[in-house]
Amino acid sequence: MDRLTERLEVAAKAQATLFAALDHTALPPVERRDVCILRFVYSFEATWKAAQATLRDRHGVVANTPRAAMRACVTAGILDEATGESVLRMVEDRNLAAHTYNERLALDIERNLPAHAQALRAWLAALAST
Repeated sequence: MDRLTERLEVAAKAQATLFAALDHTALPPVERRDVCILRFVYSFEATWKAAQATLRDRHGVVANTPRAAMRACVTAGILDEATGESVLRMVEDRNLAAHTYNERLALDIERNLPAHAQALRAWLAALAST
């Protein structure tokens, strides 16, 4: 298996765990929120790294940060502008979740997770179809 295929598969598996957590209601609310945020962070990481590999291998573009990868995906026609904007919002929440913790931020990120999950799914689908 080549590296790009591996990156795409890892991202798909990571995202599947995020969607499973979002659908799981048996956990206490605080635990569910924290599980969903953690899964969002690693799903985002796996997806942007899949984007990085796709850009490098299929488009000859080097993108060393999530923002650069998103912008290059829009430029290359992999993402449309609206999905690109959604990805930018995800970058902000990912940075907040990974580097800061407080209750208000966690609640704000939790509210954004369904939209983020859909944007991640769209990003990965677009990567897989290029």
